[in-house]
Amino acid sequence: MIIHSRIPLAYLFNELKLPIIFVTLISIISGILPFFFHSFLSDIPISIASTLGVAISILLSYKINQSYERWWEARKLWGEIVNDSRTLVFQLQMYINAENPLIATICNRNIAWCYSLGHTLRQQDATEVIKEWLSEKDADLLKKGNVSVPVGILSLQIQSLKKLHDKNELDKFSQIEIEKTITRLTASMGKCERIKKTVFPPIYRYGLHGSIYLFVIFLSLSVTFKLQHFVLEFMILVIVSMVFFFLEKAAYRMQDPFENLPTDTPVTSIAEKIKQDTLALLAIDDVSTPIRSQSKFYEL
Repeated sequence: MIIHSRIPLAYLFNELKLPIIFVTLISIISGILPFFFHSFLSDIPISIASTLGVAISILLSYKINQSYERWWEARKLWGEIVNDSRTLVFQLQMYINAENPLIATICNRNIAWCYSLGHTLRQQDATEVIKEWLSEKDADLLKKGNVSVPVGILSLQIQSLKKLHDKNELDKFSQIEIEKTITRLTASMGKCERIKKTVFPPIYRYGLHGSIYLFVIFLSLSVTFKLQHFVLEFMILVIVSMVFFFLEKAAYRMQDPFENLPTDTPVTSIAEKIKQDTLALLAIDDVSTPIRSQSKFYEL
C-alpha cells in the first residue's frame, strides 16, 4: 500500500529485473552485430529512436494519468468510508438511548464491514475478522447467506434499524438519517467493486512495453549512439531504458489499487483508523480491544 514508509529496493529490483536482463542482452548483441553487418547497420539513424522516444513519452503520460485517476478514485472512496463511519457513530449516539447496547453491536459490525471490504477487494479470507468483531449469531447468518460478507453485514445493519423502529426505540426521521449513511457506505462499496472488476485495457501495456524494447534496440544500433567505450554505452542504455520501464511498471501497478501490493490503496490501515476512531468516540480507553469485550452483544 502507498504509505509514508519507503518501498523496499528489493521490491523495485524484482519489478525491473527482467527488463534489465533483456536490455543487457540487447546491448551485448548490438555490440557484436556491427562486426558481421556493419554496412547494413551503419545506415540506421538515431532519429528512429528519437521518434519512438517521443511516442513512448506520450503513451506513458496518458497511461500514468489514467492509472493515477483509478488509484485516486479508490483513495477518495475510502476517505468517504472514513467520514461515513464516523457519522454513523455520531448518529447512533444522537438518536438511540445511550444505555442501549445495540450501539456497540452496530459499531462492531461497521468495523467488521470495513476490514472485510478490504479483504474482499483483495480476495482474501475474512473469517478472522468475522470471528473477532461479530457475534456468533451474526457470523452464522453470514455463513448461511449467498452474498459477500460486506453485503451481508450491511443487511444485518438495516434489519436491526427496522426492528428498532418497529419497537419505537427509533423514530422515523432518525431511522431515515441512519439509513442514508448506510446507503452511502453501500454506494462506496459498489464503486470500489467497479474499480476492482473493471479491467484496464491490456493493449496499452503490451503496446507500450513492446515500444520501449523497440526504442532500446534502435537506440543501441544507431550509429550516432556508438561510443568508444562499450561499458559507458551499456550504462547509458540501461539508465535511459530503466526510466521508461520504471514509469511503465509504476503505472501498471497503480491501475489496480486493490491487489495487496506496495502500491495499493492502504485499505487495512484505513480500516484500523476507523476502528480507533470508533472506539475513541465510544469512550473506550483500550483502542486495541474489540468493543465486545467491554459490553455484551445485543441481539435485536
